[in-house]
Amino acid sequence: MEYRHIKIPTTGEKITIQNGKVVVPDQPIVGYVEGDGIGPDITKACLRIWDAAVAKAYGGKRKIHWCETYLGEKAAGLYDGNYCPDETLKVLQDLVVSIKGPLTTPVGGGFRSLNVALRQDLDLYACVRPVRHYAGVPSPLKTPGKVDVVIFRENTEDVYAGIEYKSGTPENEKVAKFLKEEMKAKFFEGAGIGIKPISSFGSKRLVRKAIQYAIDNGRESVTLVHKGNIMKFTEGAFRNWGYEVAREEFGNVTITEEQLYGEYKGKQPEGKIVIKDRIADIMFQMMLLRPDEFDVLATPNLNGDYLSDAIAAEVGGMGIAPGANIADHVAVFEATHGTAPKYANLNKVNPGSLLFSGVMMLEYMGWQEAADLITLVYPEVIGDGIVTYDFARQIEGATEVGTSQFADALIERIQGGVDLEAKRKAQAEQLVKERKQREIRRLLQPMEEMLDTGRVPHTVADLMTRTLITVTDNETVEEAMHVMTENDVSSVVVEPNAAGEWGIITRRDIIAKIVRAGKSPSATKVKDVATRPLKSVPAETLIQEAAAMLADHNFSRLTVEQGGKIIGIVTETDIVKAVEKFGWGLDQAI
Repeated sequence: MEYRHIKIPTTGEKITIQNGKVVVPDQPIVGYVEGDGIGPDITKACLRIWDAAVAKAYGGKRKIHWCETYLGEKAAGLYDGNYCPDETLKVLQDLVVSIKGPLTTPVGGGFRSLNVALRQDLDLYACVRPVRHYAGVPSPLKTPGKVDVVIFRENTEDVYAGIEYKSGTPENEKVAKFLKEEMKAKFFEGAGIGIKPISSFGSKRLVRKAIQYAIDNGRESVTLVHKGNIMKFTEGAFRNWGYEVAREEFGNVTITEEQLYGEYKGKQPEGKIVIKDRIADIMFQMMLLRPDEFDVLATPNLNGDYLSDAIAAEVGGMGIAPGANIADHVAVFEATHGTAPKYANLNKVNPGSLLFSGVMMLEYMGWQEAADLITLVYPEVIGDGIVTYDFARQIEGATEVGTSQFADALIERIQGGVDLEAKRKAQAEQLVKERKQREIRRLLQPMEEMLDTGRVPHTVADLMTRTLITVTDNETVEEAMHVMTENDVSSVVVEPNAAGEWGIITRRDIIAKIVRAGKSPSATKVKDVATRPLKSVPAETLIQEAAAMLADHNFSRLTVEQGGKIIGIVTETDIVKAVEKFGWGLDQAI
């Protein structure tokens, strides 16, 4: 295909998608957008660093063939004022993998944010932001090295979907009238109105990608971050759909946090990833107090936006925070900061954000050796005090250098030789040590660990007894009594009868229906005293809702079902114990 301004290199091969996988040749063509403001400075520096790392890692056998594409101000100059030309979008999709510098969205009505345009037009639904600390980088934390998370932020839904109605407009009045009169909603007159769509489809594909990343990269856990205790049908649904994906699509390699503590007593089984969830405000606290407890975070759009920037501030700021927007296969890596026009063409700024976005890109391509070369020599250069102005003013005795000179220092280190295997081995050993320390804490003080890491139960699945103790209809009540005594429980579940109905027999049943009635427990069948059908609730039922149901119907226990199957039982005692252990102040829930 002929393009107006974009020139596809005549050397190299295009990256392709085969059988649902990205296939990268040894001589791939990769797109790049120089960017606006400081974009040219940092892009030129980073292209040199990436090329040097690839050349060193593969001895010249691999090479990236760069294809410049155009967005932002440079595009406007070439395409008659069009900041986002169609041919650029076509090329970015065609090349599969690309990277871009920061872009300016022109001031004035009628212009979409270029970043939003890319996400929407190319369906780049996952905003992926790895956040980790590099030794020597200034940080406000005492132990920033504990921060090493990858945030998967849903990119297309939530309040960022752009469904808003300005106060005072006819559209606003129409929506407000419907909400108040038809839906009986209550809110102040003259309010601006925004719609917050969160779908099963959007949530599941985001969580699916996060879990797959955790599997591919040997991560311990995936945490679903939400505000579902308040927004039950949007963010609460995001949480529930996330667990559903883990259970139905990755059930052989995932366990829930409840299983980790309940079934495995805090010892994580080999090859299993723990699926957790945290309320968003608690997550912010945990990333300051216990950041090493979390590996991969999956979040709706707004939560992810807040968390990405806040956690980046813990390890050096947006200046070195990498990111990418990824579809099922097409990926656009990017600097996450702005264009900083006052520093344009001054050879001054830190290229870290774009640099490490390129590291992400190399990892996505499967070129881990080249990626590791950069991440391993970067702390050494910082340790030598060779830094750009933003770090120089925070590091005593540092040597301030320009963007290109910083690139020179990194390239010199890369070309000088790095014992890659030794450094990788040291990192792996440290990771094993840290994981073992966390496991020991869980084994020795499970309740304290649950509290200290922000785990507060809020659904019946968090409290239920998962291992059901059952008897059959045709066993005697005496046999059922023995089962209760041996297991120190006050009830046993009765397996389904011919009609498929589950039942239950409790100590209260035995007192009322056997002892009081003067019947013989050895001569009476379980089916003659069992209560049927059982009252079951879905696993995602909130504890408060379950408590209300117990009180309203004068029950002492409920069975918990998932996918049409009984998977556990939750009792009044379970709820009372949860209140005693975790507290029940409204400040935890709001």
